[in-house]
Amino acid sequence: MFTGLVQSLGEVVAKTPRTNDGARLSIKSPLFAQTTLGASIAVNGCCLTVTEFKDQVAHFDLLAETLRLTNLGDLQPGSLVNLEPSLTPSDRMGGHFVTGHIDGTAKIKSWQQVGTDWRLDLDEIPLHLVPHLVNKGCIAIDGISLTVAETAQQQLTIWIIPHTLQATNLHQRRAGDRVNLETDLLAKYTAKILQSRSV
Repeated sequence: MFTGLVQSLGEVVAKTPRTNDGARLSIKSPLFAQTTLGASIAVNGCCLTVTEFKDQVAHFDLLAETLRLTNLGDLQPGSLVNLEPSLTPSDRMGGHFVTGHIDGTAKIKSWQQVGTDWRLDLDEIPLHLVPHLVNKGCIAIDGISLTVAETAQQQLTIWIIPHTLQATNLHQRRAGDRVNLETDLLAKYTAKILQSRSV
């Protein structure tokens, strides 16, 4: 379980295809000086397991499905990723409950500065996620806990403050980039309950 509050940026050192399928992802970050084997780390919001680490580099094994369903397949050496270790009982509960299970991806339609803040418009939201989106509701974008400002069909608008821009990989994002989405856990359960009642 995570909160969507990014604790560190990491730099992709390598992404190596495995023999049969999937890939091995290697990331460098000061965060990994404190990690342990088997630790759960949210990488761009996707919950991954540390399979090996040394100094400040951690390695993760990615399933073929993970590469297909998230933007981790788009990563190249030098890419910056958002990192958050899993919660401990003593952690503050900022952000919102994030599971690290990506529901789908969307494309950045536009990304522009308005005054001191930034407006992020996403397009091509998967249809099955649209019922989970409400104005002022929660969403995790690349593992960042954010508030939905506006929704329209398969589009979504988020406002970003300068701190969030600089503390995450958003400052490297451009129009056309793909981002990971995880909708609010409560919205998913509510939609499932309502769907089962209508059957």
